[in-house]
Amino acid sequence: MTSKPLHDLSIAEAGRMIRAGSLTSSALTEASLARIAALDDVLASFITVTGERAMADAAAADADFAQGVDKGPLQGIPYGLKDIYMTAGIRSTCHSKLLVDNVPAEDCVVETKLKAAGGVLLGKLATHEFAFGGPSFDLPFPPARNPWNPDHITGGSSSGSGAAVAAGFCRMAMGSDTGGSIRGPAAYCGTVGLKPTYGLVSRRGIFPLSFTLDHAGPLTWSVEDCALTMQAIAGHDPEDPASADLPVPNFVADLGKGVEGMRIALPRCHYKDAVGLSPETAAAIEQAAATFEKLGATVEEIALPDYDLFNAAGRLILFSEAYAVHEKNLQTRPLDYGRLTHLRMVLGALISASDLTQAFRVRRKLSLLLNRDILGRYDAIITASALAPAPRFDEMPQGNPPNWPIQTIPYNLTGNPAMSIPTGFSKSGLPLSMQIVGRPFEDATVLRMGQAFEAATGLTALRPALDLAKAA
Repeated sequence: MTSKPLHDLSIAEAGRMIRAGSLTSSALTEASLARIAALDDVLASFITVTGERAMADAAAADADFAQGVDKGPLQGIPYGLKDIYMTAGIRSTCHSKLLVDNVPAEDCVVETKLKAAGGVLLGKLATHEFAFGGPSFDLPFPPARNPWNPDHITGGSSSGSGAAVAAGFCRMAMGSDTGGSIRGPAAYCGTVGLKPTYGLVSRRGIFPLSFTLDHAGPLTWSVEDCALTMQAIAGHDPEDPASADLPVPNFVADLGKGVEGMRIALPRCHYKDAVGLSPETAAAIEQAAATFEKLGATVEEIALPDYDLFNAAGRLILFSEAYAVHEKNLQTRPLDYGRLTHLRMVLGALISASDLTQAFRVRRKLSLLLNRDILGRYDAIITASALAPAPRFDEMPQGNPPNWPIQTIPYNLTGNPAMSIPTGFSKSGLPLSMQIVGRPFEDATVLRMGQAFEAATGLTALRPALDLAKAA
């Protein structure tokens, strides 16, 4: 037994209790749904709550356990999906007027895998429109709000996923990451968020933003929960052209092995002079480096090409490919997009073939440099994720696409695994963060490092101070 409230249980803790008979998936799911009903009117993390489906999933999981059928760590565990994940028979809106009544006939691959693992779907989560434009108030649904302070944004575009996990509505929520859309909300909401290696998780059935930059991955409260989720969703999909035909690694096996003997690179040049860097963020990264050294790793400062070069190449590719996805609707239904989405999307129409070709050339050079010259000598990189705590809604520019103070797009460009993990809190009580970046398909090393840091700092014990009495 545990004295923790149900919403504080990790996937592993809840799983152990269910298997021991001291908890049922049905009871866990009822508690999750009650918490959502009590608190999400403020946070707006869910677009659609699938209460009947969730209770049916939970009953099926309990019945399987009673019959001795164990499908793995996610069996009986409630989760949520960013609303760009297509779900059979369940509205999948992309947070947009264009798809407000869209009900797919088939599940995306990730949802198929989560079903097969015995998970419990709580519903579909808020996003920036088409994973691109937000936070916006001119869309069919309100933007998600930060559980640490609802006056502040969650980051995007996996906004509802970050909020739902931080609020304890679910232990895991799936997001997508094209320029930082998993790691940004994880950073602002104080959760773990993994952008896996490009090609490790199928994107088939997830509404695309950029064919060569999109990644699907989880946001979770702990690194172990992230590893357990990856074990269920990773794997080759022959119908996803970007999917890697490689065996699924064991993401859990190295957790707890520590970082002694590892060599870690620290590119201060990317963030130390960046506009918007808060002193608290910089200090927290330095403290994180010191923590890794205390744990037995070697941390050395390195040089990388200017961040602006990574950013420029990534943005050119992102805007071009996003416009290609939306070209027809932008020409025939432009007023059905939110203002910020439209302003961003149409930039892709102005990019020339020459510009795009140069961006792909730069992408190749930067990828080779990062993986051959840096990660050929170091086990991983630690660097900034968000440059500062989450801004307030009333600090966001009105009528213009915001320039996000996050430094995540380099690793979409190169495809390396990158995880945002909490490093502490600002004086205002908002989360601070860093990224851990690894070699391609060495996601398990990133998770191992994150778990070692998490265990040393104890940050997963801290939750936002929501009105728990309302959720009782």
